[in-house]
Amino acid sequence: MKKVLFLISLVMYFIFVPGYTPFPVEVRALAVLAIIQILWIGRVFPLAQGALLLMVILSFHFFTYEETLTYFASPIVWLLFSTFFISHAFIETGLAARISLKVLQLSGGESRLLILISYVLTILLSLVLPSNVGKGSLVASVFDGILKNMRPIADIKNVGRSMFIGLTYIVPISGALVATGASSTIYVFGILGEQGEQLTYLSWLIAFAPPVFLFAFFLWLLSITVFPPEKINRKSLVDVLRQKEKELGKLNVSEKKVLVIISVTLILWTTQPLHGISIPLIGLFGASLTMLPGIGVWTWEQGRQSVDWDMMLFFAATIMVSGMLIHTGTIRLVSNVLVNLLGGHSMILIILGMLTLTMCLRLIFVNILGLLTIVLPLSMAVGESLSSHAAENLAMAVFLAGVPGFLFITQSPVHLIAHSYQYFSEKDLVKLGIPATAIWGVMIVATAFLWW
Repeated sequence: MKKVLFLISLVMYFIFVPGYTPFPVEVRALAVLAIIQILWIGRVFPLAQGALLLMVILSFHFFTYEETLTYFASPIVWLLFSTFFISHAFIETGLAARISLKVLQLSGGESRLLILISYVLTILLSLVLPSNVGKGSLVASVFDGILKNMRPIADIKNVGRSMFIGLTYIVPISGALVATGASSTIYVFGILGEQGEQLTYLSWLIAFAPPVFLFAFFLWLLSITVFPPEKINRKSLVDVLRQKEKELGKLNVSEKKVLVIISVTLILWTTQPLHGISIPLIGLFGASLTMLPGIGVWTWEQGRQSVDWDMMLFFAATIMVSGMLIHTGTIRLVSNVLVNLLGGHSMILIILGMLTLTMCLRLIFVNILGLLTIVLPLSMAVGESLSSHAAENLAMAVFLAGVPGFLFITQSPVHLIAHSYQYFSEKDLVKLGIPATAIWGVMIVATAFLWW
């Protein structure tokens, strides 16, 4: 199948892209977009290899080689680089697991409250753990350790279903809470900033906190209705949580150092309007502190292993795709077609149309960044043609619509991680996912009109 997809891409390239073709630059750009999405979605090559091929194509046909390389110098690429160090230091020292167990103890051993606290914990971890996969792996392992210890004491099938399915939804959605919450959020934050939007770490948090926390609450009500949680002996559950925390031992020096580093980084991020230091530079400062002799918790040789270099290449490539679509006028052309089709309709119908399109595409796109390279510039162009404030709002709404995957195990790595623990089936995911999709859609529309 991969060979077939590669041949299709090759034929498309020679028909549409080279300079000898009679097609306008917008059509050639659309062809490149289709080619790279075929390569990425079809997993014809590793993501990084596809990114390198994209660099070659863009350098030959749309930009100079020097212009293409400038995308690697984008501040948001280096913000992503920094978050790898910070998030892995947080996990590797054991501080993340310790904080998770402390928060879960707030449930007091009550099963329904335990589910709600597990959702809140996942959201709170986004403030200090800017990696969906890292966050998903950590939370899943903590949940699994607790539930396994509870099995001899009580039947916890529905509790496990609610916690692990909730994890697949809350992890990506909570990644949108802060500007550094996930690679997709970093991308959107950077693109909106490059378009002149005055966004800060704090303003982003204020904008996205209501839909994220409200969705978690309504998802909790939905999950305990669809999967009524079993009653658990409260004392037994509290004892399990305390025993798991005791196994970690006392707070060690490395944990204390990471706690200070993350605290300093968060304070600088939230006070960015006061001191004027950019968010990416603060992130790089925080990453550097983790390796600084006497202050840090590891050496460069150890820390560099935490960086997903393939993701770095792929991340830069997604910015290149957006740049190509904007630079060639392709996005403007497509948006004009959409605006003409939607002309005369109300704003709410236009938003609903864009959200529906994004959610349908999300069923196909496993990689959120690949999806956002298409829908984000398009939504901004459509919004600009409607009103001065619509571009940012529509882009943020489309971003939220594209983040979670509600129905299929294959919709993200987090789904695969959670499903591997075998606490829920694909049927369970669909059973909860259909109404959860409707709730999330309503939440986005309500936020766009009532909050933003």
